[in-house]
Amino acid sequence: MAGLWRAVILGSGFEDAVKPLEVYRVDTPFGSATTVYRVSLESLDVLVLPRHGPRHEKPPHKVDYRANLWALKKLGAERVLAVNTVGAINPVMRPGDLAVPHDLIDFTKSRAYTFYDSAPVVHIDFTEPYCRELRRLLIESASKLSGRVWDRAVYVCTEGPRFETPAEIRMFRILGGDIVGMTGCPEASLARELGICYASLCLISNMAAGLQSRITSKEVSEVASEKRGVILDTLKDVLKRMPRDRSCGCSLQKGAEFKV
Repeated sequence: MAGLWRAVILGSGFEDAVKPLEVYRVDTPFGSATTVYRVSLESLDVLVLPRHGPRHEKPPHKVDYRANLWALKKLGAERVLAVNTVGAINPVMRPGDLAVPHDLIDFTKSRAYTFYDSAPVVHIDFTEPYCRELRRLLIESASKLSGRVWDRAVYVCTEGPRFETPAEIRMFRILGGDIVGMTGCPEASLARELGICYASLCLISNMAAGLQSRITSKEVSEVASEKRGVILDTLKDVLKRMPRDRSCGCSLQKGAEFKV
């Protein structure tokens, strides 16, 4: 759709953060229809997709990531900003901080990882999992509008829906992980297969297992609610400055030959 090339994927605690001007129910080859909103942010038409569904009905291991990305692509999305809520593995990071990851480690187990389960065989380059241009914009806007933002972080993605064990977190720290969440993969690689620019703005809601006494969903929701305003302001600032012309290379992947 003309003009709808900017998109945002919102996570837990953000389902009611925007008021839709129009609601699309997009049929996909990967299951039930995906709900996508058209909203006005900073007087810009933007696609907004609630990752877990409009009522947060899908846990992280049941989100149909292929359907979500496919629907955004079909509606015209070329550049996507994602919001992810994470725990801190790196002890210097604290709840309430923001992070813009530059790399990831995928520890999910049972998800559909690719649009290419049959011919043609496609191997995308994933040396830079996140779009460098969108990362720069997120870092600039978050640094201006929020408190502390980490401009580099390795995102570890786990299957969920349970939180991790202290032993798992110690392992992730040894491997170089900084933050841990349940929704970053395969979202990032599917975007790359479609030639979509993709970057993530992560809210650190808690210290990971073993770094605090216990973790509760209530705690995660409270921090998300407290920081929702600054995250939305950061997204708006990036969307306002985001150029349509791309020189990042995300659209040049062989996987971008996939047609919707």
